[in-house]
Amino acid sequence: MKPTNITKTKRAFLNPKGLLRWIGSRELSVLIVIFALMASLLVFVELADEVMEGDTGEFDRAILLSMRNPLDLSDPIGPRWVEEIGRDFTALGGNAVLTLLTLAVVGFLALEGKGRMAIVLIVATLGALSLSTVLKHYIDRDRPTLVPHGSVVYTASFPSGHSMLAASTYLTMAALLIRTLKNRRIKAYILLVAVVTTILVGVSRVYLGVHWPTDVIAGWTAGAGWALICWLLARWLQLHGAVENENGTTTNSAIENPEKS
Repeated sequence: MKPTNITKTKRAFLNPKGLLRWIGSRELSVLIVIFALMASLLVFVELADEVMEGDTGEFDRAILLSMRNPLDLSDPIGPRWVEEIGRDFTALGGNAVLTLLTLAVVGFLALEGKGRMAIVLIVATLGALSLSTVLKHYIDRDRPTLVPHGSVVYTASFPSGHSMLAASTYLTMAALLIRTLKNRRIKAYILLVAVVTTILVGVSRVYLGVHWPTDVIAGWTAGAGWALICWLLARWLQLHGAVENENGTTTNSAIENPEKS
């Protein structure tokens, strides 16, 4: 008689090696993500409180001025081509680039037969954009006037929309793609690219004088927190067979056979 899924699960839990492997690879990772999520939310709330009370002014001015020629505050440090690179980096967090990238990844997932995961990505991206808009409207911090702006701005300053959307979009994409891949080196590479790109976008916003450093830090933490939420959601949906796993199926193979997960 062929064993049922429940029987397989019971056998796995009666096997000490299988149980430890399941706890180590599944539950521990979830706990780490939850703690990281709580930490990012705590940092954002504390930072927002400090900003609204005006306690970050000295720090913001010091960092912003450190990226300017002290003899001419309209001139960012470095040659002209560095300033142009800064504009290129900041464009990676713009709505146009992020929209194109999201559509490209959605198309990739669809071609891979992972249409449900593509839908999760679309919902996650739109959710991040909505959250950024709400936070900007609620806090309504003025843009820096200490130095001339090196890029066109038309919204409030806190949190940095480019930084938040870059963090949420790139890290969410990385998190969702990682959930569909098997090779650990590829997973690490995708995550590294997402993190580096997010950092470059945020630094470029301060370098161009369009955001205070605390705007960028808040954007990073809020975006990272959103990406962690999306990771947890994708994992929960996969465990319940609602979206595809790394095998392109919607079966709960990780629970049924933990020794292979």
